[in-house]
Amino acid sequence: MKTTRVFDLFVTAEMAKPKKLIYKKELLPINNLKVIFGEIRDYFAGNVTGITRDEKIAQNIMRLLCCKIYDEKSKQPEELVEFANRPNEDKNTFLKRIKKLFEKVKSKYGDIFQQDEDIEISANDLSFIVKTMENYYLLGADRDIIADAFEELIGRSFRGGEGQFFTPRNIVNMMINIMQPKAGEKILDPACGSGGFLAHILRHLLLTDKNHHYIAGIDKDLFLSKLAKIYLTILGESECHIFCENSLERPEKWNKQTSDLIQLGAFDLILTNPPFGAKIPVIGTTLLSQYELGHYWNNKNQSWTTTDKLRNKQPPQILFIERIIQFLKEGGRAGIVLPEGIFGNPSDRYIWEYIKKYASIIGIVSLSQETFQPSTHTKTSVVFLEKIKQNRKNIFFAIAKSVGHNKNGKATYEMNSSGQYLCDKIGNKILDDETFDIANSFNLYLNGKLKEENHLGFIVSIDEIKENIYIPESYNPEIKDKISKIKKADKYTLTAFGDLVKNETLHIKRGNEIGSQYYGTGEIPFIRTTDIVNWEIKMDTVKSVSEAIYKKYKPQQDIKQNDILFVNDGTFLIGRSGMVTNLDIKSIIQSHIRKIRVIKNETINPYYLFYLLNFRFVQQQIEVKTFVQATLSTLGNRIMEIYLPIHKDKSEIEKISKEIKKIIATKAGLRKKSIELLKKSI
Repeated sequence: MKTTRVFDLFVTAEMAKPKKLIYKKELLPINNLKVIFGEIRDYFAGNVTGITRDEKIAQNIMRLLCCKIYDEKSKQPEELVEFANRPNEDKNTFLKRIKKLFEKVKSKYGDIFQQDEDIEISANDLSFIVKTMENYYLLGADRDIIADAFEELIGRSFRGGEGQFFTPRNIVNMMINIMQPKAGEKILDPACGSGGFLAHILRHLLLTDKNHHYIAGIDKDLFLSKLAKIYLTILGESECHIFCENSLERPEKWNKQTSDLIQLGAFDLILTNPPFGAKIPVIGTTLLSQYELGHYWNNKNQSWTTTDKLRNKQPPQILFIERIIQFLKEGGRAGIVLPEGIFGNPSDRYIWEYIKKYASIIGIVSLSQETFQPSTHTKTSVVFLEKIKQNRKNIFFAIAKSVGHNKNGKATYEMNSSGQYLCDKIGNKILDDETFDIANSFNLYLNGKLKEENHLGFIVSIDEIKENIYIPESYNPEIKDKISKIKKADKYTLTAFGDLVKNETLHIKRGNEIGSQYYGTGEIPFIRTTDIVNWEIKMDTVKSVSEAIYKKYKPQQDIKQNDILFVNDGTFLIGRSGMVTNLDIKSIIQSHIRKIRVIKNETINPYYLFYLLNFRFVQQQIEVKTFVQATLSTLGNRIMEIYLPIHKDKSEIEKISKEIKKIIATKAGLRKKSIELLKKSI
């Protein structure tokens, strides 16, 4: 019979007692710091009474980390370490000894800890946490290991407060590899958070033997600015210029120590991911009046000029652009992570007039939708610029289609055509991350050596930039190459969708939003973007409405057979289309859908147009002209810019049209049979 050995609490406690004193010279190298930090954090969350909030947990862990670092720095190899459990020491004596150590830490790091701060942990819990670290030499750990562990710890504690999202390490490294921090440069992150950018910049400088440097950071969150100091201290930075201030405030209102060391026009390099979001606007005349971007701008004939009229509010990311340029000295460089809307929204195009007035755009990298997921679904891009009066003639663009993780934050790996993972020389799976290749392409461009252009790096002349649209996908060289090949083949006439609307061959109209209060009030379909699937309209639309609502919108919607319903807005759905049959006429369409009607059949018939809208080349154009505004994707009026490849052989058009008509009729016939069959059901 199998027996299970059971340990009671007293036996477990006896086994956990320290067996010997620990001397500094006996401390061991560490390579699993991330695991240890995870254990500490999980122990806090599950066992420490009275401390359950993530921020409070992180505060206490940071205090203990600093105790550990101070102890390692202050002891000689032959001396006993203080940050350890000791044999035959009662818990009260142990607690007093660690708290005394923290008093020394507060004295040493007065800019990080306040004098009334304390270690808010019971003796038993403190003993367990100290035990997880007491045998290891933290300061001897590889900086990559420290950074990995620290970011795991902090990243789990803070997700998106006040628009703050921790920048993935590969994005930070891409920006550093592109901007190449140099010895002797003054470097700043004006929205430094817990110090991720600064830590990796420091690592880059130390790895390349650039020991003479000045690194500074500003953040308005007191705790995050403290974390940044601790992070840099752990990494070995002896002098941390981290300040708790609002970077957007008037500099004369900063603390004297800050204003003495942080000045406008003083920095060589800025790398940052400023907080963004319309829900956290900057307000107040005092703040906004100091910025040109705090004012309204006029647009006359695509020429933007600032006015004297002050805005009531402005999202912080927009003002950060101006403040960053102000921080730079002449010739200084910056890399800024920004929401993609800024790069293409019609309402934001004045921002680029400001940028071009004071700086030159070096390049822009579009990041995939998954970059900041699962923290936020906001799509972002990175702009790189330099503060020089003469604008560059060309801009480097790149599109990162993969960033090494999926929307759930899980790592993704490269695969071959057979679905097998690709591995490096030592057998490790290779991350599916294009940021490293983009940085290489960017550097080739900067050195005049970029030969092969693709989505990982391509050059666009500033003369090609339309209406201050700086979204890389809009200038994708693969689409330009396809257009060139179609023209050379001479089988098709490339006609802009907008030209067909202009000459009244087509008519296009947006649907309506009727209000959710009317959903489910009747049996008349309210067709939404998700109801258009596989070239047809779902027969059981969920949000059906009443006869009264239908009659209200019928005159303006005027839906007829052979109209094409085209999805114009909505993530992952844009470009879908369905043709209206006699079964769909009595319905209402949502505002995210455009109704397209052929007016002049002699120019193009609805069946061939429907075919063209689903043509692969047209769908590729739709994809690159789809912009993300906050979290919603939209094609907008850029549908007018889509080129339709109309076959020059009219017999081919007739042949395709007949096939499409037959498919639509077959689908409609099957739907009709389904409806009739269901009518007979009980």
